[in-house]
Amino acid sequence: MINDIKKDAETRMGKSIDSLKHDLKSIRTGRANASILDNIVVPYYGSSTPLAQVANVTTPDARSLSVKPFDKAMVGPIEKAIMASDLGITPTTMGMDIRLNFPPPTEERRKELAKSVSKEGEAAKIAIRNVRRDAIQHVDKLLKDKAITEDDKKGADNDIQKLTDKFVKDVDTVVAEKEKELMAL
Repeated sequence: MINDIKKDAETRMGKSIDSLKHDLKSIRTGRANASILDNIVVPYYGSSTPLAQVANVTTPDARSLSVKPFDKAMVGPIEKAIMASDLGITPTTMGMDIRLNFPPPTEERRKELAKSVSKEGEAAKIAIRNVRRDAIQHVDKLLKDKAITEDDKKGADNDIQKLTDKFVKDVDTVVAEKEKELMAL
């Protein structure tokens, strides 16, 4: 039973790390990256559709993205969706090709982005600590139900804490790498 609780905690903590990495992909570093457009949805025949499903996104060079809609009627809605997003980029349209040029961010903007990376990291740490709390509560319930001994509880608590420390350290590593990437421009 204790092993199941620890495995569940480890899986959930791992998902917190994966979520953090996914969220950090959308933070712009000055280099063009197609994943920046992952969160953009466009109206397509009455429903909201992810941009990647209505257009081909390519990276012609390090500082620009090219968006080529599959349907010519989608050029306008894609432009509007990009302008309405929080990217801060104005698209340039040439026929069926929508270009996004990414100027290098200013020092002030890089510091703002580094702060937001830190906030995302802190949110991931909180999620990991919540998983730890849930796991310890499960172990406490097992002890209360007399399914385990006091020694088993202490060992499980130590293992869960070591797991938490490992994942918090992983969060710090991911955040430090992203901040280094942001500041190295």
